[in-house]
Amino acid sequence: MSLVEDAPRAVRTGEELELGALTAYLERELGALGAVTVEQFPGGHSNLTYLVHHGDREYVLRRPPHGSKVKSAHDMGREVAVLSKLAPVYARAPRVISFEATGEVLGAPFYLMERRRGVILRRELPAELASDHAAVRRVCEVLVDALVDLHAVDFTAAGLGEFGKPAGYIARQVTGWTERYAKSQTDDLPAVTEIAAWLASHQPADGAPSLIHNDFKFDNVIFDPDLERITGVLDWEMTTIGDPLMDLGTSLSYWAQASDPPAYHQLPFGPTARPGMMTRDEVARRYLERSGRRTDDLVFFYAFGLLKTAVIAQQIYYRFAKGLTTDARFAQMIFGVRLLSEQARTAIERGTI
Repeated sequence: MSLVEDAPRAVRTGEELELGALTAYLERELGALGAVTVEQFPGGHSNLTYLVHHGDREYVLRRPPHGSKVKSAHDMGREVAVLSKLAPVYARAPRVISFEATGEVLGAPFYLMERRRGVILRRELPAELASDHAAVRRVCEVLVDALVDLHAVDFTAAGLGEFGKPAGYIARQVTGWTERYAKSQTDDLPAVTEIAAWLASHQPADGAPSLIHNDFKFDNVIFDPDLERITGVLDWEMTTIGDPLMDLGTSLSYWAQASDPPAYHQLPFGPTARPGMMTRDEVARRYLERSGRRTDDLVFFYAFGLLKTAVIAQQIYYRFAKGLTTDARFAQMIFGVRLLSEQARTAIERGTI
């Protein structure tokens, strides 16, 4: 099986780059000459990702979204620092080529990295894959194993030992995301505050720390066209050092499955509910088996992941509600907040992920 590679599209209205300023920067910093054209990769609601053609060269450009005030969530310097140290020891991390930190060129900091070609599996599976349930299960295994490999990186030896504060990580995350919700709240959704209170009173002890991605899911990884391996992992904006089971919980929060309520399937997740896909429990069991980690608190980590994802959706909706962006995709985010928090409440009540 060999699938068509992920392709960029025309730039969305309102998210264009200033070509004159970008061209001057490329010529000055990278020494290349030639016409500059820009396309945009689809998907994503956070940092914006473009494909830049400059003569016979091509780069991937990342910059923060327009109108965002959540500086820590769109820190280009943080992504650059992670990738610069990680690429030599984790082959799936793209190499950084250039970093513009001042914001003077495009109105916001940005960086350029190498392009990793391949297939990104989004909401719908390609027909030739969807009919092969064994292959579908295999891509789940490859995805989980890539997360296990990331958590096995010796982050201290890689020069990332000072990149986070693992002691008290779980408590800080619960408190921090609860506070972020309060600051961006627009609607009265009791389930969110109920889940936050439950998490605060049911925290497990921190496990052995690792480098964690914090947004590890199908549409943030690139498969080779044969779906045998992952050639790139994207979107490192929330990477830190902490309990890797919190990372697993976030990944599980994106993992809708066939048994979930019909309304939950309306969320813009990947193809995880399609026939042949692993269930959340199977994902968790493979992760624990491959990583050698143990926990009796999967419901906590899953509920936390759902809360965090709900708060991210709330922050995006807040930008729309306050007129900081006109992106029509953001208008429906409040429904996602409601569905995610209800999913967390159900998991807690049932005691299962």
